[in-house]
Amino acid sequence: MNSLLTYLSSGGHEGFAAQRFRESARSPTEIPNLWSAKHVATGLSVDRLPIGSTGTGYVVLVQRLALFDLDNTLVDFDAAFRGWVEEFADEHRLGLEAVDWLIELDRAGYPHREVFFAKVRERFALPDSAEELWGRYRRRMPYLVHRRPEVLDGLAQLRVSGWRVAIVTNGTADNQLGKIQQTGLSEAVDAYALSGTEGIRKPEVGLFDIAATRCGATLAEGGWMIGDNLIADIAGGRGAGLRTIWIDRGTWPRVDHQADHVVTDVLQAVEILQASNEGGGPR
Repeated sequence: MNSLLTYLSSGGHEGFAAQRFRESARSPTEIPNLWSAKHVATGLSVDRLPIGSTGTGYVVLVQRLALFDLDNTLVDFDAAFRGWVEEFADEHRLGLEAVDWLIELDRAGYPHREVFFAKVRERFALPDSAEELWGRYRRRMPYLVHRRPEVLDGLAQLRVSGWRVAIVTNGTADNQLGKIQQTGLSEAVDAYALSGTEGIRKPEVGLFDIAATRCGATLAEGGWMIGDNLIADIAGGRGAGLRTIWIDRGTWPRVDHQADHVVTDVLQAVEILQASNEGGGPR
């Protein structure tokens, strides 16, 4: 017991989880119950660690809590946005050049749609207000967003394995909730936390905490955050004490990151979670 706590407190694996383990003050007689990698009923994931003079076994460090970003993680936002741009340009007879301009405006860093549509209105001298344009955009986007059937299958497999799964997303409540409902994700997860509803945005810890609480969990016991944004998802997840999986879509070239794993597809992230669920796989 003492050798294990010495190993953990020295930063031998993961400081946050080690601190929580030490604070739990488990007695030596409880330790053997934590060794099994097949201890499914607890809803916890496990990590392999040396147990000093006690031998080799498993210590529960991370609960089976998986928080997923929405746009460009569970659903293909980029394809949906391009579809909306093409519809918008056609509706207002703006021409093909407008399609490229609108996409570049989005990439230039105007994700807040109120500002985005103010610039669009000014550029094309549109009669409708920026608020009206933004409102029509929010009503339309949920019907343009698609998610692959395999994503639902992956989430279902996690939940069957004892994982609690939630969506944590920034964006207006009507737009993001519409996407979650129209794609069937509302029935595929245990909970979701939307910045537009809660009044707090990633990377602030509060939004992660709300999602964990709605899953019947607590951030103090760890978990995972999976997403494509290095600031909102990865830095935010780490700040909340979570392990992280970054979905690298090639939009952050040559940027240093501290994600625990890097993948190019959310299904690869699900595989990593399942591997950790079995007590093996990459660490």
